[in-house]
Amino acid sequence: MSHGGRLAAKALRAAGVECVFTLSGGHVMGIYDGCLDEGIRVVDVRHEQAATHAADAWARLNPGRVGVAILTAGPGVTDGVTGVANAWRANSPILVIGGQGPFNNLRRGSLQEMDHVSLMKPITKWADACYETGRIGEYIELAVRTALSGVPGPSSLEIPMDVLHAPIDTDSITLPTFRDYRVATTAPQALVDEAAAIVGAATRPMVMAGTALKWSEGGPALRRFAEATEIPVFTNGMARGQLAMNHPQFFNRSRKDALARADVVILAGTPLDFRMKYGGSIPADTKVVQLDLDETLIGQNRSADVGLVGNLGANLDALLAAIERDGGVDHADHAAELRTVEDEAEQALQAQLHSDDVPIDPMRLCKEIADFVATDDEMIVIGDGGDIVAQASKVLKVPERGTWMDPGPLGTLGVGMPFAISAQLTHPDQRVLIVYGDGSFGLNGFEFDTAVRFGLPIVGIIGNDAAWGQMMRPQAMIYGADRLVATELSATRYDLVVEALGGHGEHVTEPAEIRPAIERAFAAGVPAVVNVEIRKDIGSMKGSTYV
Repeated sequence: MSHGGRLAAKALRAAGVECVFTLSGGHVMGIYDGCLDEGIRVVDVRHEQAATHAADAWARLNPGRVGVAILTAGPGVTDGVTGVANAWRANSPILVIGGQGPFNNLRRGSLQEMDHVSLMKPITKWADACYETGRIGEYIELAVRTALSGVPGPSSLEIPMDVLHAPIDTDSITLPTFRDYRVATTAPQALVDEAAAIVGAATRPMVMAGTALKWSEGGPALRRFAEATEIPVFTNGMARGQLAMNHPQFFNRSRKDALARADVVILAGTPLDFRMKYGGSIPADTKVVQLDLDETLIGQNRSADVGLVGNLGANLDALLAAIERDGGVDHADHAAELRTVEDEAEQALQAQLHSDDVPIDPMRLCKEIADFVATDDEMIVIGDGGDIVAQASKVLKVPERGTWMDPGPLGTLGVGMPFAISAQLTHPDQRVLIVYGDGSFGLNGFEFDTAVRFGLPIVGIIGNDAAWGQMMRPQAMIYGADRLVATELSATRYDLVVEALGGHGEHVTEPAEIRPAIERAFAAGVPAVVNVEIRKDIGSMKGSTYV
């Protein structure tokens, strides 16, 4: 006779799950037992927030599959909420299986009992509880189907511990069929033709590609579209890396100029949220062609002239076919004008990029990171911070066959190590690098212990200005440099923290030491941190996103 935990593991394996993230808890321990039988790797972290972040990253790195976090009841579930919320805003398909006190003691006040389902409903696509052991597989299939279908996102399933651990003959249970639920549809041809006519009449068009392109696996289609039309392409969110950053049509320093000049903006999965000033960054007389998985985003904050709902890759291919049927377009001259703007912006950074100042100029650190990343076409790079990540994005190019990951629009700091753990487990032969702010390191830096225990040679590079810099500067500018509060940190030796956990540490105070320290960190073959002391800049609104 088996038990419900083994049935849950069988269902997870049937869904293609290879790895689950958890922090040990008695309410859910039966699933671990089942995972041993099914060959599912159980990765135990040091905080449940890290488990849900790691599940988020697993979903991003494994198209068509859910990332799974298993959380014990009460504080186990509540600790994981931030990671679920981050996945919700990033449209990441994760499954959170949460424990609960015994069903036969429901509402009697058992250990760690609380209403998890109501807690999770606002930040998930689906949240429910299973109260019958034989139906665990059915509920897991429903949760996975919901997470992956349509616009992807989190699902949450609660299973009381007596239901989960109850004896059951698993051989007598027929598991439901798990299918590929991803969106593959295109918009009606009439709308595609209307969009093609708008693009065909444009003289200064641009593409803004965003997260929905990634969930549509639309990178190849975007490349085909860009190469055939020579329309300049800009990216944000998880679209970073979907078009190689060395591609002739990729642009990242002239967006403001491109938007000011544009007569047509093609929004390919980019919502008109704070990153696009709620549509205000697009001139009033500019036409908008909007592609998205989510029909409710078409026209949000600003009306779209045409909306194409469905798989973004399929719709980009359909749009390109219609444009070429009408004679095609060639915007090489417009792209060349913007390339001049890009080159001028790069030239303006040269003094900072090559600065020998001490304390180290943050842009000099970013250049050293960018130069190192450029040596590896398959590196996975994760941004976890405010200022230093924003500045690195100006010079750091996502490797052609590598990956870029950051929190997404919720802006959750602390994703660095959880994301990196998932990345290194998914791609054990690729190098994984985290670009850290010192503030963000403090949130989940103890997950270096997890990396040490599982032998994951992840390297983090910390830009340490002993401050929450993105908050400190506007605070000083608005209230005065003598009124800083809750924004200053200590120049902590995070490298020594990682050494104490069994990893490798480097402490850098001179610009010339940065690159050798990074190389030693990767050569160490163990989890490592390069702690770089950088200049503290006070009194500027640079980098503020609170608008």
